[in-house]
Amino acid sequence: MEPRGTKRGAGKIEVADCRNKLPRLAPSLPTDPALYSGPFPFYRRPSELGCFSLDAQRRYHGDARALRYYSPPPTHGPGPDFDLRDGYPDRYQPRDEEVREGLDHLLRWLLEHRGQLEGGPGWLAGAVVTWRGHLTKLLTTPYERQEGWQLAASRFQGTLYLSEVETLAARAQRLARPPLLRELMYMGYKFEQYMCADKPGGSPDPSGEVNTNVAFCSVLRSRLGSHPLLFSGEVDCTDPQAPSTQPPTCYVELKTSKEMHSPGQWKSFYRHKLLKWWAQSFLPGVPSVVAGFRNPEGFVCSLKTFPTMQMFEYVRNDRDGWNPSVCMNFCAAFLSFAQSTVVQDDPRLVHLFSWEPRGPVTVSVHRDAPYAFLPTWYVEAMTQDLLSPPKTPSPKY
Repeated sequence: MEPRGTKRGAGKIEVADCRNKLPRLAPSLPTDPALYSGPFPFYRRPSELGCFSLDAQRRYHGDARALRYYSPPPTHGPGPDFDLRDGYPDRYQPRDEEVREGLDHLLRWLLEHRGQLEGGPGWLAGAVVTWRGHLTKLLTTPYERQEGWQLAASRFQGTLYLSEVETLAARAQRLARPPLLRELMYMGYKFEQYMCADKPGGSPDPSGEVNTNVAFCSVLRSRLGSHPLLFSGEVDCTDPQAPSTQPPTCYVELKTSKEMHSPGQWKSFYRHKLLKWWAQSFLPGVPSVVAGFRNPEGFVCSLKTFPTMQMFEYVRNDRDGWNPSVCMNFCAAFLSFAQSTVVQDDPRLVHLFSWEPRGPVTVSVHRDAPYAFLPTWYVEAMTQDLLSPPKTPSPKY
């Protein structure tokens, strides 16, 4: 039987097991949506702390060189006619998914900017550091029926770091990915190429290579309930015509979906796909998603803008729809559960949170390989900070 937990799901760590020096474990966290249907929790408006870019060779650069500019086709005229299959597979350079990057790029940004964080080192010590995609998975968990997840958690200098672990099922699926699915992935990236320019006011150039190593990432801070958050997520483009040029409100998320012809197809789209789009864009404060609807031949023939804050309206009266409060309350409960479970400050100790659809979140404890994910270069540099005395500021003349 599942242990009864409070809604916050805060578990207690019991006495450490002396034989292997690993803590014995807390209860599990239930995921039933009915348990999380209270009022919407506090969520601080996300603010951008900085950004970084990854180039065609997946090398890190602490600047915005990979940022692209939203350049949609004119609204008057015949409408889009984008061939999403063009260039596949000869002008396609997919990222090597065997390379497990963990939090490395975000940690590099953090190392370079730790001195300038508003609130100082004390703020970071109380924060949760992760990727936006990991938080998205938490938000959608109460409604997810297909794919489970695993999140590794380590506490270091007070900060709780969360990094996804590829499940065995996800790995098997990735390695056996059918050609059609690979082509669909390409088509999503190709759509971005038709909709983005390299400079403000420029025109898209879909003749080039689609290289999915290239990424522009925004680094944001927010707070969910009592949990300060520092997270990073990939951004498709910025809109030079946006009412505010202040990130993240100038950012646009681009998506593709198959054309729909019946009310049943739309209902399914609103229940499942729109939930993921909402979670992904709401977290970083991206105001809208522009969707390209493709026909069976792979051509985008229509575009539709979905403002993030209006997505829930499509399912508000659907008994089997999703609720933003449930998503955010579950995420807050998970963060409380993780904060109270991971008490030992040790970068080599990992609490692995595992979840399969319709079950509770469970925890196991591990040390070092293969689950430890905070790199030595990061741990050593941050430890050096603690050991070295603060630099005396140079006098201002």
